[in-house]
Amino acid sequence: MKKISSYFILFLAAAVMTGCSGLNKMKKNQDTIRYEVTPQVLEAHGGIVGLTIKGEFPEKYFDKKTTLTATPVLVYDGGETSYQKVQVLQGEKVMANNQVITYSGGNFTYNDIVAYNDDMRVSQLMLRVNATRGAKSIDFEPVKLADGVISTSTLVQEQGRPVIMKDNFQRIIPESKVADIHYVINRSDLRSSELKAADIAELREYIKEVDSDPDRRFTTTTISSYASPEGPFTLNEKLSVNRGSTADRFIKREFTKIEAAESSDFFDNITTPEDWEGFKNAVENSSLSDKDLILRVLSMYSDPIVREREIKNMSSAYEALKDEILPKLRRSVMTVNVDKIGRTDEQILSLARSNPGELDVEEILYAPTLITDVNEQLRFYQAAAKAYPKCIRAHNNIGHTLLALGRTDEAIRAFDAAKAINYNDEVKNNLAAAALVKGELVNAEELYNSMTTQTPESRWG
Repeated sequence: MKKISSYFILFLAAAVMTGCSGLNKMKKNQDTIRYEVTPQVLEAHGGIVGLTIKGEFPEKYFDKKTTLTATPVLVYDGGETSYQKVQVLQGEKVMANNQVITYSGGNFTYNDIVAYNDDMRVSQLMLRVNATRGAKSIDFEPVKLADGVISTSTLVQEQGRPVIMKDNFQRIIPESKVADIHYVINRSDLRSSELKAADIAELREYIKEVDSDPDRRFTTTTISSYASPEGPFTLNEKLSVNRGSTADRFIKREFTKIEAAESSDFFDNITTPEDWEGFKNAVENSSLSDKDLILRVLSMYSDPIVREREIKNMSSAYEALKDEILPKLRRSVMTVNVDKIGRTDEQILSLARSNPGELDVEEILYAPTLITDVNEQLRFYQAAAKAYPKCIRAHNNIGHTLLALGRTDEAIRAFDAAKAINYNDEVKNNLAAAALVKGELVNAEELYNSMTTQTPESRWG
């Protein structure tokens, strides 16, 4: 038994030593890896520092059971900024889904961006590599790939920066459906004619539609009940309460078997004994010949009793009010509130990559905010411009991403397309930023000075 145990311990030790020797050998020979960085001296464009790293591994270098993780980092006095994207490479026998580098050699290409800051002007691009084999891990010596950032093309702080036009995406969009029940003067019972009205039929159908729609959910239902502002206050107070009760019973029947309505705070009952505000709005929007006189009385007197008396003294006006205005105020207003639930980030990103035409304009403009790859962001904005050619934001944002990629002339053409739709301050700012990148200071100054409102991005000189 002791002999078997000894063999087992020796086996484990050999396995550990094999793992360590593989990692140590890769670290020792790390200078045989060839790296190429584009550009050789990093540049900031549009407030962004982009780069491309190409790496080549020689034959017999990459251990079959090892995983390498490489992170580019800009190191400067007082701090550092890591590129968010991490390059992960694996040997042939690693059970994972990363890019494989075979024992016979291989290569990789890496692209990413970071936001520029002034400290990067004097900096070094370092590549930090970690190798893992089983439970063992080792850090390679950091490799300097490039010198720090040329910032003249961005002119950050000293000169202007481009601006992106934001999306208005809302994942949850509130919507509502409204229907009224009108009552006879001094009554609160529901008339069958009212329950057959078109808006009531539409409300019933809406409730059924929402209940069967997985992308919509009921939130609340409000019942606002009113009495018209004539007669004793105590009578009107009782009327508004009773009207609220009858409307409440009606709408609750429509929500039978709907789970959301079982919540204690789903229904909200509000009563207004004398609807002077509704009265004022109805008069303002009416064609009554005496409406200016009636509105003057409302502005002169705040006491409801005095108001009613003065209006009744205008006999011809009061007769018109009784026929045209007051009946509309004897009502209960039922408002069913619903949240429409939009697509998830994952769904939006998937469609943006596979079928962007399925997305609405706000969704497709939102999709680029979910990723950091500028080239893919550009593809999304181009898809937005194709689907919505009159969308200024799509064309402007194409220009913004092209500028970040250093493709200045193409960016200007995109900004010109946005300009043709609406030559607003954002477009002027971005054309000026592109002019600065090209060294066209006079053109940039003219564009900035033509802006209606200066912004932090339009600072220059």
